Amino acid sequence: MRKILHELNYLKAADFWQAFLMLVSLLPTLFYKIYLKIGKKKVWLICEDKNEACDNGFCFFTYLCREHPEIDCRYAISYKSPSLEKVRSVGRTVKYGSIMHWILYFSCEYNISSQKACKPGAAVCYALEVFGIIKSRFIFLQHGITLNRGEWLFYENTKMRLFICGAKPEYEYIKKEFGYPDGHVAYLGFTRFDDYHTAPPAKKNRVLLMPSWREWIASKNEYSNKYEDTSDFTKTEYYQKYQELISSSRLAEILQKYDLELYFYPHRNMQKYISLFHTDCRRVRIADSKSYSIRELLISSAVMITDYSSVALDFAYMQKPVLYYQFDEARFREAQYAEGYFSYRGSGLGSVTTTLDETLDALDAVYARGLSPTPEFLTAHKEFFEIYDKNNCERTYTVLKNGLKGV
Repeated sequence: MRKILHELNYLKAADFWQAFLMLVSLLPTLFYKIYLKIGKKKVWLICEDKNEACDNGFCFFTYLCREHPEIDCRYAISYKSPSLEKVRSVGRTVKYGSIMHWILYFSCEYNISSQKACKPGAAVCYALEVFGIIKSRFIFLQHGITLNRGEWLFYENTKMRLFICGAKPEYEYIKKEFGYPDGHVAYLGFTRFDDYHTAPPAKKNRVLLMPSWREWIASKNEYSNKYEDTSDFTKTEYYQKYQELISSSRLAEILQKYDLELYFYPHRNMQKYISLFHTDCRRVRIADSKSYSIRELLISSAVMITDYSSVALDFAYMQKPVLYYQFDEARFREAQYAEGYFSYRGSGLGSVTTTLDETLDALDAVYARGLSPTPEFLTAHKEFFEIYDKNNCERTYTVLKNGLKGV
């Protein structure tokens, strides 16, 4: 009851509308299930964020449409999304949050997504699944490798049917600590990893600055001002540190020295503040999500500067250098994610800095010694990514096609 009351605090008008659409969909769902049963048909429902088609979900959808057209798969996306036509050029779509989305949600063999909350009505579906009203068919492709101890991903808070991991230590940690029953966690590799093996070479002069988000800043709730004053974003430490970095005269000197360009692309939950960042350096690009593709930036960049973002592991997967600029580690651990199995300092998959000067020293050093991975990095890479091939989509398909047997 306490959990129910807590969740009620976050309900919005859209949640009540989705509850209404859910009720309206129940009778059509009955007839649709009869249609599927008579025709011996099965449907796989796939999505990401309602406006996106650039992550594990879309990669898997593309693979299925290309390699297994016999699978009736539908991609749920907002019909206002700029990615709609891209998805339609690949396969069949359903309008995100529509009655048909609800019908497919109740009728599909699998509901597959890279996002935990990507369902026709997140709050309603949460109640239906977590409180056992319906049997979960949710296949979690993940948005990024889980590095920290996020209780929101514990089985008691998700009831996911399958949690797919992208790295061996991640798999072992989640299987041991997150409370999932046997056969509910699998190490298959991320579907988007397939593309990295056939991607064009990175542009050696491109640096990607891609920090994660801060929940206490981006989410307006009872914790917003607990850890710092968030009433004015420009006074937060997050803003001041990254503004200091992109406008640093020494950064400009390093970019000039090695003929580099730096692309600053904050997490999508922080993109709403992007217009507040500024710089006079012509070699720094402030990249907004409407104009730049995360996938293209990851593939084309040669060096990444981030903080705690799991996207760094995509970069490390491609065997490219990562710098972790962690100026607020204590606050981040208290306010957002408790430390998990992954040690940023001890992983061997990147170096940690805590000040602007240290970060710029590290960037200078990376280019001074060339961009080739060190032997220590390659050893750490082999241990972390025990599966390293372009068959990740195929493994995921095989497990689902076989009814989740053998995981």
